[in-house]
Amino acid sequence: MNKYLPRIVGSSINFISYISTPFAVHLAFQLFSRPQGKAKKMDAEFLNTSIQQGLPYKDINIMTYQWIGKKETILLVHGWESNTSRWKKLIDVLKKLDYNIIALDAPAHGNSGGALFNTVLYSECIHIVAKKVNPTVIIGHSVGGIATVIFQHKYNLDSVKKLVLLGAPSNFTGIFDRYKTMMGYNKKVFNGIEQFVLKRFGHLPSYYHISNFSENMHPKGLIIHDEEDRVIPYDDALDYQKHYKNSILISTSGLGHGLKSKEINTYILDFINQ
Repeated sequence: MNKYLPRIVGSSINFISYISTPFAVHLAFQLFSRPQGKAKKMDAEFLNTSIQQGLPYKDINIMTYQWIGKKETILLVHGWESNTSRWKKLIDVLKKLDYNIIALDAPAHGNSGGALFNTVLYSECIHIVAKKVNPTVIIGHSVGGIATVIFQHKYNLDSVKKLVLLGAPSNFTGIFDRYKTMMGYNKKVFNGIEQFVLKRFGHLPSYYHISNFSENMHPKGLIIHDEEDRVIPYDDALDYQKHYKNSILISTSGLGHGLKSKEINTYILDFINQ
């Protein structure tokens, strides 16, 4: 049943669009923006080894975690339907090397507040945390990667010297196209979503592309992407390689979208220590 559920829901929203397109678009965007992240397992025992602090942004409490170290500050930014626990093995490595480690849970994820999520909102939450802790390095996975790019493009935080982007989408167009295909939305709904994004954020989804953010991307970048990633296409990594001039691309095979391995941690450490 789960295999066909998105199409069933999509067909229902398509039907509603012939009665009220605005309401159908509202439903479609709400569905797109509502993660199940709070239901994902969190490693409470591990997280309790950190110093935890909530930071306010509008009506959201952003939960942050700190493992104190004497070396540079590294900020960890997880992806969709995830939480800080995903970084456990990397944090264990960084702790041994005495880095000062900060991580946050995204809106509507983990122990952070809110019910809805979008990448632009996430980028603002990253800014709230980053301006407080002044990280030298930010490591972002998946949508956490592009949210980091949007944040750094907008605020150009001086402390940030290096970015590590793991399996990160390079644009919004592909994200929305994949959502449209999964749900089977008609043109009325899909075009309505694009106009909804324009009204809400001041730009169409096509604006959110690395080519529009690369001009002031001064931090050195490390892009790591698996050639067999089934969530974010490898072509997105090639976009970063083309437009993010101050970056290098490392391609992997067989690690999937999660990119969790000793090999990945070694690539990250080598880059940070350069």
